[in-house]
Amino acid sequence: MTKTLTFDEIMQLPSRYRANLINKVSGFKSANLIGTKSKSGQTNLAVFNSVVHIGANPPYLGFILRPTTVERHTYENIKETGVYTINQITTAIHKQAHQTSAKYEREISEFDAVGLTEHYYQDFHAPYVAESHIKIGLSFQEEQLIQCNDTRLIVGKIEHLILPEAAILEDGDVKLEDLDSVALGGLYNYYKPEHLGKYEYMNP
Repeated sequence: MTKTLTFDEIMQLPSRYRANLINKVSGFKSANLIGTKSKSGQTNLAVFNSVVHIGANPPYLGFILRPTTVERHTYENIKETGVYTINQITTAIHKQAHQTSAKYEREISEFDAVGLTEHYYQDFHAPYVAESHIKIGLSFQEEQLIQCNDTRLIVGKIEHLILPEAAILEDGDVKLEDLDSVALGGLYNYYKPEHLGKYEYMNP
C-alpha cells in the first residue's frame, strides 16, 4: 500500500513532521561541518547536509543556507571575512558533529563546546576540523537568493583541498569508503555508506 500526499496536504502536516519527511525523501546527502571565524577571532562550526558540486572547471562547491530571519553565524562570518571551510564528517566524530546543530551563543565556539580541534593551513583565516579526513578551504564567490522560500545558495571557490594522498586513485576518484565518511539522511540520521561498484563513462 502506498501513500500519496498533495502539496496542500504536505503543508497541513505538523511542522516538525513535515521537516523530517521532506528532508528524508530526497535520499542520502553528504555530511559536512562548515568552519568559519569572525574578524575578531571568534570561531564557529556548524553541521550542513546541503553541500553540492557546482563545477570542476573551475572548482566550485555550494551549500544552502536557511533564511536569515535569525542570527546565522556561519553566514555572517563568511560575508565578513570571505572564507570558510567544509570538512567531511566521519563515523568517529559524527556525534560531536551533530551537537554543533545546537543554538550556541555567538561567544561560544562549537569547536570547544563539542571537543573538536581547530586546524589552520598557512595564513587561511577560517579553521579546518583537524579530525576530518577531507578538508576544503573556500573563498566566497556569490550567493543566490531563492525567492520561493528565502533560502540562499552560497557558492565558493576551492582554494585548498586537503586529504590523504593514498585515497586518491589514478583517475582522480576518491575512495570515500576508506576515509570513514558518513552520509546524512534527513536531519538526524547518520549512515555508513557501502561501495557497490564503479562503472565506466557511459555512451549510447
